[in-house]
Amino acid sequence: MFRRNLLRTGAAVGIAGIAGCTGQSDTAAFTDGFENSLGEWDTRATIGPEVELEDFEWEMGISDTEAIEGDRSLRVWNEGDYDDGVTWGSHPIAVESGQAYRIEATGQFWSESESFNTIRHAVMRLGPEPADVEEDFPQLGVNSTEFGETPFGGLREPLWLSDGWREYSFEWTTPELSTETLHFAVGTAVIWEADATHYIDDLSVTIEPL
Repeated sequence: MFRRNLLRTGAAVGIAGIAGCTGQSDTAAFTDGFENSLGEWDTRATIGPEVELEDFEWEMGISDTEAIEGDRSLRVWNEGDYDDGVTWGSHPIAVESGQAYRIEATGQFWSESESFNTIRHAVMRLGPEPADVEEDFPQLGVNSTEFGETPFGGLREPLWLSDGWREYSFEWTTPELSTETLHFAVGTAVIWEADATHYIDDLSVTIEPL
């Protein structure tokens, strides 16, 4: 419970500024550059209890407008009218039950420009259960890299830190897992009262048994 709370209330995190992995390696469990369809991606959204979910407008799909590799990426758009809401895609990743792992996840996020206002946060999460509500993602500034073994991995960091593409990454040391499927979620969280579009590309999850 202590480390679960750390993921939701804890410390600052660095953001790398170089391109991530784009191809398979001996330990690559999952890569996606969104060159084809959404495939097994499940797209979802949530918003606080004061707003009905059907009143929160959002979109997620494949786009050829921006790409850091290839021709396409994942487009994420959400409205900012409520200063609230999270939009994300989730993809299953197969693992071996009864095994602990050291995992690294990276992804490229695109922002239209640099802004002094925090308009959106990048959110990433990897865990035995799929994300369902905003509280399932880490709090701002929290990255599981900092905490060793935790129940789930992930990060939440500001977007609009520069124009164009920027890499976000986290590491996760898992406990011994009792599942054969992990759920990898990436998306954006609304902070500022403005509509905003972002693109996500070049995702990679590498898994090393402990």
